[in-house]
Amino acid sequence: MRASDLVRPLVAAGTALSLASLALTLDNARRVRRPVPTDILVPEPLSVLVPMRDEVESAERCLLAVVEAADRWPGPIRILVLDDGSVDGTDAVLARLAASDDRIHVHRGTAPPPGWLGKNWACAQLADKAFPDGIHVFLDADVVVEPHAFTASSALLRNAGLDLVSPYPRQVAVRAGERLVQPLLQWSWLSTLPLGLAERSPRESLSAANGQFLVVDAATYRRAGGHAAVHDVVLEDIALLRAIKAAGGRGVVAEGSDVATCRMYHGWREVRAGYRKSLWSAFGSPGGTLGVTGLLCLMYVFPAAAALFGSRVGLVGYAAGVASRAVSAQRTGGRAWPDAFGHPLSILVFTGLAVDSTLARQRGVLEWKGRPIEVRR
Repeated sequence: MRASDLVRPLVAAGTALSLASLALTLDNARRVRRPVPTDILVPEPLSVLVPMRDEVESAERCLLAVVEAADRWPGPIRILVLDDGSVDGTDAVLARLAASDDRIHVHRGTAPPPGWLGKNWACAQLADKAFPDGIHVFLDADVVVEPHAFTASSALLRNAGLDLVSPYPRQVAVRAGERLVQPLLQWSWLSTLPLGLAERSPRESLSAANGQFLVVDAATYRRAGGHAAVHDVVLEDIALLRAIKAAGGRGVVAEGSDVATCRMYHGWREVRAGYRKSLWSAFGSPGGTLGVTGLLCLMYVFPAAAALFGSRVGLVGYAAGVASRAVSAQRTGGRAWPDAFGHPLSILVFTGLAVDSTLARQRGVLEWKGRPIEVRR
């Protein structure tokens, strides 16, 4: 049997799957929920909860935007910030901002208890100081919200009868490494998760969320166990949505490029460090990582490689991947062209990051912002 006889079925299978994924991307782009600035919101308490650790470069930009958005909130509001052991001058910035606005309350975090991850413990401490009812907004320090972010996102939560909404911020990607990897964040759920079913279904596997910006009903958050229920989970955002579903609640990811932006990483070194700390846990096990990355390569790398050698089927598969990526970018405020043409390379880089993260976990060298990440084995 010639090698080509083995390759052709793989290329055909990958192309068929990439076409199916394109169809799902198009459907999701049509139905994905978005916060609407003009929606009416009934006044209720809002707690904005912002954990910070060594965020001197982003703290002021983040909180000034939060304050502007707070001005539009029709009910009582608390802006609660946790300084999680910063050593870069973040504490001085926070003290100055708190002195200028009595809605900002800064608290000094304590060391995580055994078994807790740092961010999860920080969020739990903030939730303990929040209003007992109303809405909790969990916000990362590198997120900049628009003035209507809280009102529009909370109106979406209430009007849709949901318990959690995750308005996915527009991901700002500037350098080459960022542009290769960061657009895969939104593309991953737009191209694989049937959003209509995910919103209705209690199945935990049908969950996507982004901890950069989470809007949660306070009562449901407590009923689900809060961050204590996900205290040792690296991808705590998705785990929190799953806990809420297990408690009888409903939640969904939303398209939030009109209400918030985020530049997670600056350059390749930060991209690698950021994904190294968490990507090992995204697919459940090393076998799961191998299976998912292998499937992605089958769908988007094999057809593109075959197209280089004249395969028309491969060209169709490559075009489907490019189109899916472009649709995702256009729907979520990203850069579609020429970046979408490099989608196979993005998948290869992502595969490398997943392998790197898995190996780092096996060697026990995972860390983030100077803290080792202890994981269950």
